[in-house]
Amino acid sequence: MLKTVAAALLVLFGAAGAHASESAASVTPRATVSLVSDTNAPAPGKPYRLGLHFQLAKGWHIYGRNPGDAGIPPELTWQAPTGTTIGTIAWPAPQRVTEGPLVTHSYIGDVLLAVPATGPGPVQLQANWLICNNICVPEEARFTLDLPAGAGTPSAEALLFARQALPRPSPWPARIAPDGTLSLAGVPQGSVHAAWFVPDDVDVVRPSQAQTVRDTADGIALALAPGEAFKAGQTISGVLTLTDAAGQIEALSVTAEPGAAAATTALWEALLFALLGGLILNLMPCVFPILAMKAFAIARLAAENRRTARAHAAFYTFGVLASFAAIGLALLGLRAAGQSLGWGFQFQSPVFVAVMAWVLFAVGLNLSGVFGIETQFAGAGQGLVSRGGRTGSFFSGVLAVLVATPCTAPFMGVAITAALAAPPAATVAVFLAMGLGLAAPTALLTVIPAVARLLPRPGAWMDVLKQALAFPMYAAAAWLVWVASLQSGPEGVLACAAGLVLVGFAAWALRFGPRVGRGLAITATIAALALLPLVQQAQPPSATATTERYTPQHLADLRAAGRPVFVNMTAAWCVTCLVNERIALSPSPVRDAFAAAGVVYLKGDWTRQDPEITRFLREQGRDGVPLYVFFPSGGRAPVILPQILTQSAVLDALRG
Repeated sequence: MLKTVAAALLVLFGAAGAHASESAASVTPRATVSLVSDTNAPAPGKPYRLGLHFQLAKGWHIYGRNPGDAGIPPELTWQAPTGTTIGTIAWPAPQRVTEGPLVTHSYIGDVLLAVPATGPGPVQLQANWLICNNICVPEEARFTLDLPAGAGTPSAEALLFARQALPRPSPWPARIAPDGTLSLAGVPQGSVHAAWFVPDDVDVVRPSQAQTVRDTADGIALALAPGEAFKAGQTISGVLTLTDAAGQIEALSVTAEPGAAAATTALWEALLFALLGGLILNLMPCVFPILAMKAFAIARLAAENRRTARAHAAFYTFGVLASFAAIGLALLGLRAAGQSLGWGFQFQSPVFVAVMAWVLFAVGLNLSGVFGIETQFAGAGQGLVSRGGRTGSFFSGVLAVLVATPCTAPFMGVAITAALAAPPAATVAVFLAMGLGLAAPTALLTVIPAVARLLPRPGAWMDVLKQALAFPMYAAAAWLVWVASLQSGPEGVLACAAGLVLVGFAAWALRFGPRVGRGLAITATIAALALLPLVQQAQPPSATATTERYTPQHLADLRAAGRPVFVNMTAAWCVTCLVNERIALSPSPVRDAFAAAGVVYLKGDWTRQDPEITRFLREQGRDGVPLYVFFPSGGRAPVILPQILTQSAVLDALRG
């Protein structure tokens, strides 16, 4: 009997002590959430920890500090007596959750968001969080925890804090290159099988892009895909998760300082690829005519005086190499200035696409003979090129590189990446290798006389070939106009096409002498540049069927008129919503079916709280998004579609 009473008292007092360090819980079918402390009675001036404890139901998750492609992190708002301080969340390492084409950084199962604190309570917390499975539900609760001053003895919940595995500070120094390569020096060779980096700030890295880890001479390098918020030359911090060959996972807190990327491939490989890229440039339509003319000139000299021909070839090669070295040094200057360049990123800009279309169109006009490019350098370019002797050969090489520039997008992308990631000496070496590839065929004509003898004699056929090569340039310009149509819609295409007309006029006007012709050409060029803001401001065509904003009255009016209506309740932070719109609502078969059936597409945006949308969700027996409801014509009963949407599910609902 005595033992029974003692046990009962122990349970009673233990429960009372535990209650002092855990608040009343917020309980939903999705999660049980409470505020906990690692002490029942904080000691004066001594730090302790508070924490929001989530016990998530199976299949549900909440989001980390950087939620990834979608989602919202929990928000904690504290109230405490004067003298009591409460810090910021010590975020655990999140898990990488893939949902269709999107990736989020989430927490699953038992999660504790701990914060440091000093001073007694009572402490109050207003917490808001987004919890998702196939649907996303915003939840909130208010918690109160009474923490009187005391000796700071551990509470029953202290074990939760002890079990919490936070990222440890990285023992290895890290650097981030302007191209997004994250390098850690000192990591043992072969010790890392996979790696994944989550920056603290959103949009610094694209979550859905693969992250490839490689061994380097002094550690590892992780290739990241820079996001919109990435800025070269700035420090970034975040959580790096490393997995070894046995599957053991370790999370590190990393702060990466700006620096060059560690070399992940041998320098000879980079030089080889640059050399091959330069060789391919000889086949580009905008540079081939100039190289062909120079090659025939050198071949003709070789037949008369091989020594003179070799000198001309050497100076031509020197002009090409000097030009590529200048490009490399310019890019090194951009790197030092903290800028990040890449043709791939620039093609996301409709302004850049429009300008490239105009440049390629102008090159085509030059090849067609509308104007002579040699006359457009204020007499300097062609004047130097046309000089006799070695100076003319040198500037022929310079001109070849300048004219090749509009055709080098694929190769310049590689060169720019190498320039921003490699040490300065390697950068210049890569560009010199590309220049050597460009100059090699012409130089070989003097080294191997048999090759020169195989070439046909110069004649009228060269001018015909030059004009024929203009049409690939026109085709490239037409393709870029199509790209602009996807980025800026009909208004952007109109502005881009108007610019082509002005470029054509400028090229035609150059025939009217140096004063009048250049004046008209400059005026037309300025007018074309004035169109660029219109290209930038134009909006792309909608990726989905034409949508209208949901309101209860609008829906009621459409149903009263007997119109079929498709209602999409969505939110910007809802991963499933974004995936469904991309794979089930955007494709042309669905858009065409909507148009054929006369379906009115209503979209309700629940990114911010909207009482009307909340009411609609409750009416359909839901408390979160996504929600898809099809109201057939004639006032028939609505059809609620699956939350994981497919094209066939939408089309089946339309067919009834």
